[in-house]
Amino acid sequence: MSSYFIDDVDFRILQLLIEDSTISHKDIGQQVHMTGQAVGARIRKMQDTGVIEGYTVRWNPDKVGETIHAFITVFLGSNTVHPALQTFAKQHDSVKEIHRVSGEGCYWIRVNIGSQEELNSFLDELLNFGNYRVNLSMGKLK
Repeated sequence: MSSYFIDDVDFRILQLLIEDSTISHKDIGQQVHMTGQAVGARIRKMQDTGVIEGYTVRWNPDKVGETIHAFITVFLGSNTVHPALQTFAKQHDSVKEIHRVSGEGCYWIRVNIGSQEELNSFLDELLNFGNYRVNLSMGKLK
């Protein structure tokens, strides 16, 4: 994929989609002073060039029983377990994000999970790859 320079109008369209990905092309067009068809062409161009990778939904994990939000720093016990840890994380629905990081630890994992017992079970499995440190969310601010 080649680089694609976005102008101020593309950037405003992108911001509107980030705020609400269900907004119609017509409604975006009214805010950026373009037709819905022209907005659609710009959005397709941003999709084709990889500026827009996809669409998602904001949701509330508490409403579906995932009331514990934990941030886990993983310290691997061996350099050979990276692929196994990555597979482990991808197979667990409670893992919402995993980042390979520099600095302290090897990975940061964000999990949303239903109970303390489920978290303990997850952490017990995580010990197969190394050690960890857990920080629990006290509340989401943004």
